[in-house]
Amino acid sequence: MLYIFLAFFALFGAASLLIPVPLFPGNWFCSFLGEAVLDYVRVLSAVFNGAFYGVILWLMFVGLGRKLAE
Repeated sequence: MLYIFLAFFALFGAASLLIPVPLFPGNWFCSFLGEAVLDYVRVLSAVFNGAFYGVILWLMFVGLGRKLAE
């Protein structure tokens, strides 16, 4: 199950780095951190997006897997 989270984390993290437009919620979290992380906004945004969307899709996958196992 951890592999699924890591796959979605890597997918959305890479997509956040490659897409030139800031994506929600990564840009939102970075705006809360303020000026201190201005140099690392792009990388932190990608990490936040990868974690956020990775957890959501992992939970959906676990839920669907449990439903199918019944």
